[in-house]
Amino acid sequence: MTKLLTRPLCALLLSAVSLTVQAQWEVRTEAQYSATSGDHTPLWLNANKYGLSSLKTSNGYLRAGIFHSMEADSARRWAIAYGADIAVAGGYTSTVAVQQAYADVRWLKGLLTVGSKEQPMELKNQELSSGSQTLGINARPVPSIRLSLPDYWTVPYTRGWLGFKGHIAYGMPTDDGWQKDFTAEPYKRTEHTKLHTKAGYLRIGKADKPVSVEMGIEMACQYGGTSYVQNPYPSVPGTIEYIAVKNEDGLKGMFHALIPSGGDAGEDIYANASGNHLGSYVLRVNMDFDDWYLGVYADHFFEDHSQMFFLDYDGYGHGEEFNEWKDSRWLIYDLKDMMMGTELKLKKNPWLNDIVVEYLYTKYQSGPIYHDRTYYLSDHIAGRDNYYNNYYQAGWQHWGQVMGNPLYRSPLYNTTPEARVANNRFWAWHFGLSGDPLEGLHYRVLATWQRGWGTYDNPLPDPERNMSLLAEAEYRFANGHKLAGWAVKAAFGLDHGGLLGNNTGGQLTISKRLNIKK
Repeated sequence: MTKLLTRPLCALLLSAVSLTVQAQWEVRTEAQYSATSGDHTPLWLNANKYGLSSLKTSNGYLRAGIFHSMEADSARRWAIAYGADIAVAGGYTSTVAVQQAYADVRWLKGLLTVGSKEQPMELKNQELSSGSQTLGINARPVPSIRLSLPDYWTVPYTRGWLGFKGHIAYGMPTDDGWQKDFTAEPYKRTEHTKLHTKAGYLRIGKADKPVSVEMGIEMACQYGGTSYVQNPYPSVPGTIEYIAVKNEDGLKGMFHALIPSGGDAGEDIYANASGNHLGSYVLRVNMDFDDWYLGVYADHFFEDHSQMFFLDYDGYGHGEEFNEWKDSRWLIYDLKDMMMGTELKLKKNPWLNDIVVEYLYTKYQSGPIYHDRTYYLSDHIAGRDNYYNNYYQAGWQHWGQVMGNPLYRSPLYNTTPEARVANNRFWAWHFGLSGDPLEGLHYRVLATWQRGWGTYDNPLPDPERNMSLLAEAEYRFANGHKLAGWAVKAAFGLDHGGLLGNNTGGQLTISKRLNIKK
């Protein structure tokens, strides 16, 4: 038995030594400075940077990281990768930011990731899209244990027509200290919250065919920890009193986050599901030909059953039977809230090679009425979904930045110390352009028009408008040049309107990449 165990262990150690001998590292260093005239850094100088950004009118950072990829080991059955990425910042929510610190272990097509790692969006353009509504790139990574199929795995016996990929992860946000500093009574906060995410995507169409369809579901849940909320029954009537509410944790909390079930503290007969559950249905149709590519996509966000299933039970009895199912009666909700987008790539036109157009609508949220069954009125109407907010958890945010689409105004913008999204009912048009007119030169332009109504609970007195612009150009020195590996990026940003204020700013980034082989 000892020999049987020792041989594979020795083989594993020899493989690890071989990997070390063939190791390749990339060292990245970066310095960035932003300056703004106005109240905040303009939206597109701040958003979709994995939270390594600031709203302060003057801010900057020095950043350094070292990464080992598994590309050199792509032919092996297993491989490892790791990275560490740290920034020292001024004008940020923290002076030192451990942006990434992770290890990847791959076995065949499966990947285990432990730590904080920047994960890209699925089914959307990383630099031109306004962002995914559930699993976006706007906030700092959350330290997690994540098991995934990062690339499509061809489903057996489908002749290559079906592929599947996805992930499941559990982690813990790191912004307890920020929440405590940012919020003040009578505003809630949470400590030691846990985060669960999962997603699955199905591809229909062969990889070598020009037309394919990708569809999937992305889901997340904030659960556990302790919530500090206002006591509805204070010991002294008429005063504001805070109480600590212990949320469901442990294995039971993990299970109820995985399969939405259970209930939060104090819900009793109205128990729905433990934690803050949310998610999106996503869809993309791809048409990929020699000279051009066209993608059409959709992202429908949901916070509960009303927008997840578009119907809810409403057949309860009356009087003492108000909590019993009596009739086959259901409420049907409309499909109104949606992000629709299209992307056109012109493969032989370097001056303008990528165009993205998106429209977002989030005003409906299952309607303005919420009423749960009672002794006197048994109707159940599940409106006022209040996207990205939650009555126990601090909402869909991390370090003050929303973890989804940044057009939902992040808590960092709030003039009151509330960790909530103050504008989640809006429509917006978003445009993105990019090109590579010269060797080493890349540019992008973003333009967004938005009109917001606040929230159902706290509507704006009048709808507010906003326009945000970005013009950015980056030059990378080519191999063979004495500055090879260096890059310089300059950006100009602008906000105008009542939602984000009137802001004008510039941003300069200088970076260096160096490959080390051993």
